[in-house]
Amino acid sequence: MGAFENSAGKVSSEVFKEDVLNFCGAGRKEVIHGPRFGVDTAMVDIGNGDALAISSDPLSLIPSLGMKVSAWLSVHLLANDMSTTGFGPQYAQFVLNLPLSLSREDFQEYWQHIHSLCEEMEISITGGHTGQIPGIESTISGGGTFFLKAPKNQILTSSLAKDGDAIILTKHAAISSTSLLAMSFPETVQSALGKKIQQTAADNFWKLSVLKEARLAHQTLTPHQELHAMHDVTEGGILGAIQEMASASGLGFTVNVADIPVPTEVQQVSELFGIDPLISIGAGSMIMAVTPESENKLINRLKDEGIPAVSIGTFTNSPKNTLLDKSGGSSNFEFNGIDPYWGAFFKALQQGMT
Repeated sequence: MGAFENSAGKVSSEVFKEDVLNFCGAGRKEVIHGPRFGVDTAMVDIGNGDALAISSDPLSLIPSLGMKVSAWLSVHLLANDMSTTGFGPQYAQFVLNLPLSLSREDFQEYWQHIHSLCEEMEISITGGHTGQIPGIESTISGGGTFFLKAPKNQILTSSLAKDGDAIILTKHAAISSTSLLAMSFPETVQSALGKKIQQTAADNFWKLSVLKEARLAHQTLTPHQELHAMHDVTEGGILGAIQEMASASGLGFTVNVADIPVPTEVQQVSELFGIDPLISIGAGSMIMAVTPESENKLINRLKDEGIPAVSIGTFTNSPKNTLLDKSGGSSNFEFNGIDPYWGAFFKALQQGMT
């Protein structure tokens, strides 16, 4: 069975490398960083010591959760990719393929929230396309592209981690996956786990942005010398993100699983829906590759600004991806490309959970 026949979400690294990577149009010398699996942004040399960073992502539209939540997801997931450069996005293009069932009033509310978020983040919306399309009834309403211009020698990408770098994680595991499950199926979660757990898990949704920690890291440590790379956690969760970052950088890693924070509400919601929080969508967390001498300085700065951060392992020049458990045992990690969140979400829908 083919990859497109039995999976939801982002395609695997195998599909990307075999079907996409070698078919990317004309090669242009000013493209510094082009398409690579696990790399959040492309970078183009525009002269005068500057570069243009570019990133695209799907837009979310989930009527059952409301237009504010949908807009928050749409804007912040795009901004999270761009924030891995160390800078905030400046310009945006949106392509909206809206379902016929969406009312004009809901569209107006959705777009006003997008406008307000972009205005707050100083992002100028420069164009795109807006239309209603028959047969579009998913939670994806099109796509967006963010741009920024910055000094070329200060922009980071997730492919620049170095052997021996400490792996810093902000916040905790499975922020977006467990918060969206708690928000989408509140009665189910409250009945099984109680109102407090449901509310705490749902409230984690508003931790979704990593722009603040990315900027703080870029300001606290010297880019390319102390701070080498950043990668936001999305599909595949924390371990999947680390594997993507390591692969893009030509490295392996060793991670102490016990050091990855998994709050009570995250663990309980994960168990209820049968997902592994370490490999489930975790937008809201950032992985940072820093020199060992810099990790305490960064962790302390982030904590001073109210952002929890911990060191959970090391990037290595070994091809192995090693997980260490509490007892001192080790195992090899290889993410299979299937994030359990999607299966759990659609299974809950099919079972009529509320």
